[in-house]
Amino acid sequence: MGAKEQSYDVVIVGGAIYGSGLAWWLTRDDQFTGRVLVVERDPSYTYASTSHTNSCIRQQFTNATNIRISQFGVEFIRNFRHFMGGDPEVPELALQSFGYLYLANTPAFAESLKQARDLQLAEGAGTRHLSREEIAAAYPFYNLDDIIAGNINTQDEGYFDGGTMFDWFKRMARRNGAEFIHDEVTGIERSGNRVTHVTLASGQRIGCGTVVNASGPRAYLTAQMVGVDLPVRPRKRYTFIFDAAEPLEQDLPLTIDPSGVHMRSDGRYYMAGCPPNEDPDVAPDDFAFDHSLWEEKVWPTIATRVPAFERVKVINEWVGHYAFNSFDQNAIVGPHPEIDNFLFMNGFSGHGLQQSPAITRGLAEWITHGEYRALDLSPFSYDRLEAGRHFGEKNVI
Repeated sequence: MGAKEQSYDVVIVGGAIYGSGLAWWLTRDDQFTGRVLVVERDPSYTYASTSHTNSCIRQQFTNATNIRISQFGVEFIRNFRHFMGGDPEVPELALQSFGYLYLANTPAFAESLKQARDLQLAEGAGTRHLSREEIAAAYPFYNLDDIIAGNINTQDEGYFDGGTMFDWFKRMARRNGAEFIHDEVTGIERSGNRVTHVTLASGQRIGCGTVVNASGPRAYLTAQMVGVDLPVRPRKRYTFIFDAAEPLEQDLPLTIDPSGVHMRSDGRYYMAGCPPNEDPDVAPDDFAFDHSLWEEKVWPTIATRVPAFERVKVINEWVGHYAFNSFDQNAIVGPHPEIDNFLFMNGFSGHGLQQSPAITRGLAEWITHGEYRALDLSPFSYDRLEAGRHFGEKNVI
């Protein structure tokens, strides 16, 4: 079934966590009175990054704005039902706060962790810098022969049920009047410095007041429709769920090994993940799995770092895509400087799910009120790309 109307105030290209989240924030604001259309090419979301997320959240960033974004994310998770209007049907979301543990194996790396800790403390995070001996005392299951120090924060860092959050974004956006359709935007028309219409694969031509690019790893394809070269491309990230013959006696923090492999507790099981050894841009439909990664990279790393993981069994595995911003590994948010009603929510480089409450709230504010109100997201603007002004983030996993 096609779109019900011939024009909409806001057309959102992509209905995963960002498209649905924006639709919900818009339609919950009494001062927004427009019509919202969300166009999603695959309503099963089988290959969406949202469906492949590990649902983690942290404040251990090297950019103060990213820290504040995650702090609101924690507030949102802990008060999810309240934000959803207090409906008793809405579940409470739990946050498993076992923390992220960054391990440093060189003096320079250890010093960079100290600097990151100082920034995070200044922003109100609970990050602690630990010596090797302190790590060993708190987590005796690690092999730390090559480790000098580490950073950990067990306050409001861990994992949560991102799938439930996504589900309720969609439900409540629809309940509030947003329209979701199964179709694909194949063209966007411009007149001067504004977009005027989108064309759908079904043949419909829809008038639009604002178009929002919420296309995840496909964002560059949507941007190309208006003549914009967006430095965001899909990159593969692998996840393995495994069982251990000798389970640990305490939770495994989300441990970032110097090799780039990370691992954490996942209920009664464990999760590990990594990028491939070579990390090129890939096609949006390339989900081919490199089965050698487990035997050659992941398992040797986790078994070395946690000797109890010498005997483990993989019970599930998948590959998903990061929407990777090669410019500075940070989000691109807000209007294009020359096409003022074409907006971006792109390039989260692996931080998308945890940043979605704050980013979608902020863009809804910008659309409705013409400004960011709760949190200034202007440093993420597109114009930094043209100016060569990096707004960097070093802690990309």
